[in-house]
Amino acid sequence: MLRPKVPPMPTPTGQVTPPAVVEPTTVTHHAPAAPVQPVAPTSTRPTIQLTPGALITLVVGGTGVVLVLGTVLVSLLLAVAITAGSTAITALVIRSLMNSEHKHR
Repeated sequence: MLRPKVPPMPTPTGQVTPPAVVEPTTVTHHAPAAPVQPVAPTSTRPTIQLTPGALITLVVGGTGVVLVLGTVLVSLLLAVAITAGSTAITALVIRSLMNSEHKHR
């Protein structure tokens, strides 16, 4: 009932050409050429030369960026800690008020 029906292989129509015959060719050996010396590639990008003043400026600038980012991240962490602490205290006060209300009844 659920058997698939496979169609028969169709026969080719028209003229069928036989495959082309490839004839072997002879290989001739030549004397090896002189080895080519590799040439170092030249870069087209400009090179950056750091003077002592530029190096000091770079170090001071990098240190300033690290200090500013550190200060911002510590401030954010402190803000989260203060918020968490005040939320915990608020939850304790509300729980205490609800427990004392149940005791007075």
